[in-house]
Amino acid sequence: MRALAAPQKLHGAVESAFPGERRRRLWRLDRLGGKLYLLLLSEGLPDLTGIAEQFGPVDRPGRAETRDYTQLLEQIRSGSVWQFRLTANPTKSCARAGQPETRGKVFAHSTVEYQEKWLLDRAEKHGFRLTEDSFAVTASRWLRFAKGGGRGRPVSLLSVTYEGVLQVTDEERFRDLLINGLGRGKAYGLGLMTVMHRR
Repeated sequence: MRALAAPQKLHGAVESAFPGERRRRLWRLDRLGGKLYLLLLSEGLPDLTGIAEQFGPVDRPGRAETRDYTQLLEQIRSGSVWQFRLTANPTKSCARAGQPETRGKVFAHSTVEYQEKWLLDRAEKHGFRLTEDSFAVTASRWLRFAKGGGRGRPVSLLSVTYEGVLQVTDEERFRDLLINGLGRGKAYGLGLMTVMHRR
């Protein structure tokens, strides 16, 4: 519950699990079978001791599993069909009046209609195909916190979870999506798509 309430603290804990230079890593909190899991995608093995001490169950600290992502990536083929889950931050950028060439202010898509359209609009660019009836928004909640341990500027991110079935149209682009994520807010547990092969 502490992890759900404080995405900035979990972000810091994820970053501290890796020595050396700070890099963006994809992660997500998921509820599966009534339990809360931290899914973390990285090139190297993390040291999860700090995360387990801060957020893990007291009676079972440090229970973590690692899997080689290469095996999944090698199964991605154009035409293959996958069940997916994505928690993302669907946004739009609105240009300032009289300044169409400058980057505008970013707003979250707050209705299901536009949240679904956001994902549909990005499918082809990222190497997959969706239809309007092949996926749905299954959860939506605001993440609100202040940067810098509560002393920095306030941040509001809309976390939207999508679930459904997609078909791969471009395997290289889709692999890139699985490795690098989709949308904004990746530092705070958004952007990671997970997939399961449908046979």
